[in-house]
Amino acid sequence: MYRTTKKKVHGLLHPEIVGDKHWDKIINIFIIVLIILNVIAVMLETVPSFHDETWEKDFFHYFDVISVIIFTVEYVLRVWSSNHEEKYRGTLKGRLRYIFSGAALIDLLAILPFYIHVIIGLDLRVLRMLRLLRFVRLFRLTAYMKSAHMITNVFKKRFNELLLSLVLVIFLIIIASCAIYFAEHLHPENKYKFTSIPATVWWSVVTLTTTGYGDMYPMTYLGKAMAMLIMLTGVAFFALPAGIITAGFLEEFRLTRIRSTHRCPSCGEHIELDDHKHE
Repeated sequence: MYRTTKKKVHGLLHPEIVGDKHWDKIINIFIIVLIILNVIAVMLETVPSFHDETWEKDFFHYFDVISVIIFTVEYVLRVWSSNHEEKYRGTLKGRLRYIFSGAALIDLLAILPFYIHVIIGLDLRVLRMLRLLRFVRLFRLTAYMKSAHMITNVFKKRFNELLLSLVLVIFLIIIASCAIYFAEHLHPENKYKFTSIPATVWWSVVTLTTTGYGDMYPMTYLGKAMAMLIMLTGVAFFALPAGIITAGFLEEFRLTRIRSTHRCPSCGEHIELDDHKHE
């Protein structure tokens, strides 16, 4: 009876693993709606006009309390039933491994500030913004699993290329900062803006990303010439990561189509393919 109940609870809370096909959808839709309502509440709490009346403050307070109670019950049930899964086997050790997993830590961070405030008395209302982390949990639901898996695969496979492009961008930022600093720091008006190379890094990042706040800009002819060259170079360098990610998604879409069309002629099941053979 105990194991059957734990398996049932685990299935209801983890539809992507051993779903119940009916109640798991109802429960997870309810959790999704509650997460979205919590995010909306966090946003509306920052609007001054929603704090004019006492009932408005009470509404946000009680909604927060009810939400935390529901999320706490869900968290406790997830921890209790976690050792039903093979990788979390073990009454104590398995549950501890689950508690320190990324998904469980997000769940804990979403409710912990409330209990710290209630038990210790510390005013951690600012940390209510951590409820926004619960949005990440949406990727754990079945409807989003394929998309999340695809995004993860793209970044894993293109990690080396993305790392190289990041190194090149950092190198360009440092070179640009050094060049503009030595060109501008002696100018009468700019010596109070380009005060050091680390301070000039702000100008480099803003310029290379084509943001251009206008709070720092070159005034010497040499500085302007260097800035034009830096901006033209920056467009090419900052386009690299976008191109790499786009190529990764196109490749992943192609592999997904290949996997979907390869089935066993006898049983009709999907055949696992080695991605490297199709690259």
